[in-house]
Amino acid sequence: MNELYIEANVENIDAVLDFISEYTKDCVPKVRNQIEIAVDEIFSNIARYAYSPEVGFAMVRVAVGDDITIEFEDSGMIYDPFSKEDPELAPTAAERKIGGLGVFLVKNIMDSAEYEHKDGKNVLTIKKSI
Repeated sequence: MNELYIEANVENIDAVLDFISEYTKDCVPKVRNQIEIAVDEIFSNIARYAYSPEVGFAMVRVAVGDDITIEFEDSGMIYDPFSKEDPELAPTAAERKIGGLGVFLVKNIMDSAEYEHKDGKNVLTIKKSI
C-alpha cells in the first residue's frame, strides 16, 4: 500500500485528496467523485473529532487492484462511525438531528466500509470497485 502520513487538520484535506487522486485518475468520473466525497468526509471527521481539542496525525493508505482500497488510521479517541444507526431521512432538514449524514453517504456510495480498533488505533477501510 502507498502511504501518506499527515497532520489531521482540516487544512490538509486538499493534500489528502491530491494524494488519493494519483490513484483514481484513471477511474470514470462518477467513481472518482464518489471516492473523493468519501475521503473528504472521513478525513474531515478525523481532523475535527479524533484528537479534539488537540491535533494529531493520520495515516492514509491506498492500494489499487480490481478495486481501490483506502485505509485511514489514527491514534485518537476510539470511535466507530458505523456503529450508529443511520439517520432518519424522512424529516425535513430543519427537523433532522445534526450529524450522521456524511457517514451514511459513505456507507451508501462505497462498496464496503469497515471500522476496527487495532493495536490502539482506529482503522477505517473503504473499498470501491474500479
